[in-house]
Amino acid sequence: SSSVMNISEHLSCPLGFGHYNAVDVCILETVVIVLLTFLIIAGNLTVIFVFHCAPLLHHYTTSYFIQTMAYADLFVGVSCLVPTLSLLHYPTGVHESLTCQVFGYIISVLKSVSMACLACISVDRYLAITKPLSYNQLVTPCRLRICISLIWIYSCLIFLPSFFGWGKPGYHGDIFEWCATSWLTNAYFTGFIVCLLYAPAAFVICFTYFHIFKICRQHTKEINDRRARFPSHEVDAAGETGHSPDRRYAMVLFRITSVFYVLWLPYIIYFLLESSRVLDNPALSFLTTWLAISNSFCNCVIYSLSNSVFRLGLRRLSETICSSC
Repeated sequence: SSSVMNISEHLSCPLGFGHYNAVDVCILETVVIVLLTFLIIAGNLTVIFVFHCAPLLHHYTTSYFIQTMAYADLFVGVSCLVPTLSLLHYPTGVHESLTCQVFGYIISVLKSVSMACLACISVDRYLAITKPLSYNQLVTPCRLRICISLIWIYSCLIFLPSFFGWGKPGYHGDIFEWCATSWLTNAYFTGFIVCLLYAPAAFVICFTYFHIFKICRQHTKEINDRRARFPSHEVDAAGETGHSPDRRYAMVLFRITSVFYVLWLPYIIYFLLESSRVLDNPALSFLTTWLAISNSFCNCVIYSLSNSVFRLGLRRLSETICSSC
């Protein structure tokens, strides 16, 4: 159709190799991006509504960070409306370079917020398990709000140099042609982002979860030893009310963190290789980018499948909506 031909002429379709194939690939890219945009927005709106409708979820201090991630992922979905609308209907008169820079900056900031929140969640669970008696004094709602504010400020500042010509903030799989051909990555800026964001967050998460599961394993061993020596109801009750809930909740958050890094690792590796001028493959660029962005929807699925309180809140929300309809 003429609209599809118009898309292929104005937009970068990195997976196509011929004119006919380029048109087909543009349609495929459009379907992928539109579907991801819808799933991300719908999924994270559901998470936000469930958190507001399920008071039991607020008993965990990590709910502050989970909700922050949900809002950040929701804004990722809203930001994805830019390439979605661009593919569905080419917006004439839009300054392409400015749109590309702003879009890349916003996506990078939002994913930085998610990464920093995951690191803070791991620290929070580490403190809950290693310092259970002083945890409530260490982690207060006021300090959590300050921490979340600092996360947003830090994420906004760390990518600002990209506006002054120092590299690309990290968005690949470019939809606009200017992004793919005129806005290049920079090895020094990439190293700057890795050293100040990716590496510290990964180190904190690995350190905290390693010690969390080590402590939980030791605690489980102690409980089993006590049961072997004193097979009474008191020991069983003590074991059930100990670290078991914290461990289960830590496992939920560990799954979210693991999926995050599994989906983002190909993107980060490609980002490093492209910045070093070792690899330049438009198809890999598109695939790794939208694979990483799909994580904004995966968080909703993992949390809804792993947390019983969340499922209860989701059921109540569904019943409320159905009854009102």
